[in-house]
Amino acid sequence: QVQLVESGGGLVQPGGSLRLSCAASGNIFSSYAMGWYRQAPGKQRDLVASFTSDGSSNYAESVKGRFTISRDIAKNRVYLQMNSLKPEDTAVYYCNLVWRGVTYWGQGTQVTVSS
Repeated sequence: QVQLVESGGGLVQPGGSLRLSCAASGNIFSSYAMGWYRQAPGKQRDLVASFTSDGSSNYAESVKGRFTISRDIAKNRVYLQMNSLKPEDTAVYYCNLVWRGVTYWGQGTQVTVSS
């Protein structure tokens, strides 16, 4: 059983920064994909940034140059550094992991960008 636990969300002013963290627990080994999605009220859940199973990263166009995804493979953790935050970044951010064809989600962490 794989569990994902996110932390680091909160309220921040426009132009500010936040760092999200996601820890995966369970008997995970070999390669897997891991990353972040977000869902704003009334909208679908969209990819923000992720690592593929071969280690390459990809980003949504709207966050390129502002967000950086990183990971600690030994600890099964992934991070999302978010800089220059905008009100339109407000959403619930979900950690995502895909391993052996199964998709896992965290419970989500709220990020609110507002003055």
